[in-house]
Amino acid sequence: MIKFNSGKIVVTRGVNDEMNKDVTFEQHVRLSLERHLAGDWGNLCDEDRVTNELALLDGYRLFSAYTKVGVPPIWIITECDRSVTTILFPDEY
Repeated sequence: MIKFNSGKIVVTRGVNDEMNKDVTFEQHVRLSLERHLAGDWGNLCDEDRVTNELALLDGYRLFSAYTKVGVPPIWIITECDRSVTTILFPDEY
């Protein structure tokens, strides 16, 4: 179940290139986006999870982090105005 509007979904060049090379990574990105939109924030501490839950109510930025063995970790950020959701590698922030 989708909890909020994603706006335009974009990926960085690095994520795009990796998705084109590795089908397992591409599947990880797609599943992670589904989790993000459903309010499953991935690998965050409890404080950050609470911050996201409050952001759903107050219209602040949403942040998720996802890891899977064998593929690079990704972050997903939805802007406060819900106009865009960006999928990126942590070192691209």
